[in-house]
Amino acid sequence: MNQRLVLAGCTALLLVLTGCDQLGNRAPTPAETNAGFEAFVKAAARKSAGELTPDELKEAINQYVSMQVAAEAAQKTGLDKDPDVGAQLALTRTNVLSETLLARYLKANPVTDADIQAEYDTQVAATPPEYQARHILVDDKSLAEAIIQKLQAKGDFAALAKEYSKDSSAQNGGDLGWFNPQSMVKEFADAVVKMEKGQFTTTPVQTQFGWHVIQLVDTRPAQLPPLDQVKDRVQQLVQRKRVADHLQELRKDSTIDAEKLTAALTEYAATAKAPEAPAAAPAEAPVEAPAAPAGN
Repeated sequence: MNQRLVLAGCTALLLVLTGCDQLGNRAPTPAETNAGFEAFVKAAARKSAGELTPDELKEAINQYVSMQVAAEAAQKTGLDKDPDVGAQLALTRTNVLSETLLARYLKANPVTDADIQAEYDTQVAATPPEYQARHILVDDKSLAEAIIQKLQAKGDFAALAKEYSKDSSAQNGGDLGWFNPQSMVKEFADAVVKMEKGQFTTTPVQTQFGWHVIQLVDTRPAQLPPLDQVKDRVQQLVQRKRVADHLQELRKDSTIDAEKLTAALTEYAATAKAPEAPAAAPAEAPVEAPAAPAGN
């Protein structure tokens, strides 16, 4: 929890500075203090203050009090008026508002088991089948063409792979096992997906590795994990899609011209200079060991 408290403290310190602007010179009410502490604990420990152990509560209170003291000192020095700090304060406020809005939207529109099942079925349907293939890889196109002639003369593919292929699969008769075509180089994959079961290429296929003679052994539907093993991930995917759709709806009613803002930020980023790296410190001259005292 220590590391999370420190990280949460950095963000919370910015929020405290923002809150100080809103409070002016008046002290926060007990309710405001309690609400601030509760928000701090939830950000750091992912639970409420009432759920902390005595040691965790003591640590959280100490961190929160220290943060309040640091924020007060920052204001006294005018740090809250610094342009960079002001930008961070504004960004933190915007981030908290947007995250809270979207969290409440998801709470009001929860993902159901039916939603998860539908998304899982969509992903299954969109996943390409798997292929089992064998290949013979050689460096010379003419050799590949000669091997094809041997296959057309009823030659045994596995035996020819063991004799001619330079690939490590040669010892297995060129068998590559089951694979998704997306895991193969494009030229190889394009050839495989066009073949019928048992068919071999009648012209060599060239890739960055050399010349291939390929035989399609079999195909099957993609072997995906059952839903109960990936339910949480599918739920998160549905939530991300739901949030993305909601954000698109919010853009329609927003006074912010998203396209204009995107163009302006793109132009700024193209001309903005990267911060200069600090100059390397000069190497210190080696310190010589003091001379040994002369003997008496």
